[in-house]
Amino acid sequence: MAKNIIRVVVVSIILVLHGCGARVADEEQDKRNQLAEYRSQMDELRQKIAQLEYELDNNSDRSRVNVELNDLKETVFEHFIEVMGRVQSDRNLIVRPEAAGNIVDILVKEGDYVRKGDIMARLNTNALDRSIQEMEVNLDLANTMYERQAKLWNQNIGSEVQYLQAKSNKESLERRLEGLQAQRAMAVVKSPVNGVVDEVIQKQGEMAGPSIPFARVVNVEQLYVTADVAERHLTSVRSGDSVSVRFPVLGTTRTETINRTSSVIDADSRTFRIRVEMDNPGNRIKPNLMAVLQLRTYRNPEALVVPSILIKQDFTGQFLFVAEEENGNYVSRKRYITTGLNHNNNTVVESGLYPGDKVITEGFAMVVDGTLLNVNN
Repeated sequence: MAKNIIRVVVVSIILVLHGCGARVADEEQDKRNQLAEYRSQMDELRQKIAQLEYELDNNSDRSRVNVELNDLKETVFEHFIEVMGRVQSDRNLIVRPEAAGNIVDILVKEGDYVRKGDIMARLNTNALDRSIQEMEVNLDLANTMYERQAKLWNQNIGSEVQYLQAKSNKESLERRLEGLQAQRAMAVVKSPVNGVVDEVIQKQGEMAGPSIPFARVVNVEQLYVTADVAERHLTSVRSGDSVSVRFPVLGTTRTETINRTSSVIDADSRTFRIRVEMDNPGNRIKPNLMAVLQLRTYRNPEALVVPSILIKQDFTGQFLFVAEEENGNYVSRKRYITTGLNHNNNTVVESGLYPGDKVITEGFAMVVDGTLLNVNN
């Protein structure tokens, strides 16, 4: 019995040892298979790497950035500012009668064109007319008495005093008649200028007088625009300069000349006033209409100008990219610059660039300092 047990144990141990040996052999074979697979993959990767290196060496354009260049040239640069202005008229007048009286007749209506001296209205002159008639009768009598005394005096008949009294009475009545006729003329309301009746303020039957506005007459054939300009432009905006005047409401723009600049700086706004006179054909422009004036404050006929969008900035300063030829290839180079005025999306470069430099205008956002370039233009 004991021998059988020992025999079973020995057999079990042998089986266990044989199983372990078989497992170790299987793991070793797996590792060999995996190693062979890795070597195969490595060979394949080496082939791909070699192919890519070959393609990169033989197709260098694929490592370049497509750009377009612009040869920098000197050009005319002008800088403008815009200010708001207002249309005005020297002949925007309030018409008042010179005498007081009741309005008996109004001869114009709003919108009528009148010339200087045209009658616009008449006042009641009944009392004056009666006084003038009476004065004319007295003057006729005075003229008759004067003529008779003059004949007698020429014949040495009568006294000199009687002759002088008749003459003085006649001349006095003539002057009084002239005064009454002048008063009657003042009762007629006349237009002081050529223009358009913009407003009739009073109505027929109302009492008029020198202190009461009767109508407004506006001459819009000759107008002017005034605008206030900041004092820093005092030396660059002068009389005689050309100015563009735009009327946004009308959708029109005109080129005019600055006629006058103010001699005084406004203490509160720190501005000076300019005046631009203009004709008004067709009377389209109206007083108090808003206008936009474009004034030239700077001009350089030999400026180096680049599009403002090309200019970038880092901690050192402003820069842009130019193309330089190196070993037969174009390479981008970072060029630091000093800028001046800008207008209409263009900027003046005061230093850092020179005529003939090739500025990268397309593809500039894709390059850095030293990038190989493929020039399209």
